Amino acid sequence: MTETLWIAIGSGLGSGLVLALIFLAIHRSRQQRAARGVLAEAGAEAERVRSAARREAEAVRSEAALEAKALSLQAREDADRELQRRREEGERHERRAEDRERSLERKLEEVNTRERDFARREEGLVKRDQELSARESGIDRIVQEQQTRLERIAGLTAEDARREILQRAEDEARGQASALARDIREQARKSADREARRIISMAVQRLAAEHTSETTVAAVTLPNDEMKGRIIGREGRNIRAFETATGVDVIIDDTPDTVVISCFDPIRREVARRSLEQLIVDGRIHPGRIEEIVLKVRKELDTQLVELGEQAAFETGINGLHPEMIRLIGRMRYRTSYGQNILDHSKEVSWLAGMMAAELHLDVALAKRGGLLHDVGKVLTHDTEGTHVELGVDVARKYGESAAVINCIEAHHDDVPHESTESVLVQAADAISGARPGARREAFETYVKRLTRLEEVANGFAGGEKSSVIQAGREMRVEVTPDRVDDAGAGTLAE
Repeated sequence: MTETLWIAIGSGLGSGLVLALIFLAIHRSRQQRAARGVLAEAGAEAERVRSAARREAEAVRSEAALEAKALSLQAREDADRELQRRREEGERHERRAEDRERSLERKLEEVNTRERDFARREEGLVKRDQELSARESGIDRIVQEQQTRLERIAGLTAEDARREILQRAEDEARGQASALARDIREQARKSADREARRIISMAVQRLAAEHTSETTVAAVTLPNDEMKGRIIGREGRNIRAFETATGVDVIIDDTPDTVVISCFDPIRREVARRSLEQLIVDGRIHPGRIEEIVLKVRKELDTQLVELGEQAAFETGINGLHPEMIRLIGRMRYRTSYGQNILDHSKEVSWLAGMMAAELHLDVALAKRGGLLHDVGKVLTHDTEGTHVELGVDVARKYGESAAVINCIEAHHDDVPHESTESVLVQAADAISGARPGARREAFETYVKRLTRLEEVANGFAGGEKSSVIQAGREMRVEVTPDRVDDAGAGTLAE
């Protein structure tokens, strides 16, 4: 029984083992088929990837080739443009060199002409010197004759006769020397006047500036007459608040749709004008809003003053100015003198002085800087005591300007002697700018007083009998007493 059981168990185990092996073989066969399928799919996928990679590589290669061609074309175009630019620049340099050479030739001709003039003058002086020597020899001979004659006739001693003759010879020689010196001075003056006229006329012709006249009032246009009541406010509180905040006088009369702002300070007047225009546009007019708008406009104007100063410095080619000096230059825009705008006047003086300095081969930068700053003190005359020259010198010294620039400011009204030729050019440019027709206006009473004062000064000299002022005070005609002023003295009196 037991043996039979073990045989049955062994037989069952053998059958199970066989079945397991069969199943294992079948499973392995399936796995191999599945693996072969996966390998085939992987191979196909790898082939597709390789094909896609090849196509992408070809596309990239084509794009790279196209981009390289485009870059090559762009580089060629850039090179052509650079070559063209350099060619044009070379042509400009050549033209400039030709212009400079022609200018040097003209200047050389002028120098040669001046040398010939000087040579002729020197020959004339040599001839006059020879004539004087001959006259002195003749005088010596006449002295000897007079001495002999006086000793024989008058019984004078030799010493007395010598003194008398020497006195006569000295008087005659002094008269001749005075006439010669007057002729030489006249010739030098004519030559200098001719050259000065040429330089000044050249500068004036190159610069033609427009001039505008401003007054002490500004008119603001209103959309309607009802706005006047809103500006005045209940019991006048709005207009009082506006005048207090801005420091101006607001004039409201029967003029339709217009309000007038009056103030001698142009900065305050401009702040008030802009503030009132913004209040009219905004429509909210009350004391709080007025103070807010005035403060905002004042800040905007301060910024604009700096921009105006920087623009003026840029236009005149001046660098290195102190920021506060730039702001003062900007304030010139709202300051006038005899109706002439100070900023436009200062820029014009700077340009004129620079042109004349260039013609005379002087320091152009110094002349321009002195011209721009010569009237900077006028923007401080409302705030500080003193003349505009004194205030300009103080502020220029405070903000580190050089001594040469300070002298240009201080000497442009002959308050101190000129220390440089550029200072004289600044004074001349200031006179040219102010003397343009229509540049300035002057009250009739002031004009008459000035002419009367000039006549008094002329009549105050010894020998002056009657004087007449012509050419608006730029020329005077003086009649003298012949017994007290001779020809030589007339030249000295004129100087």
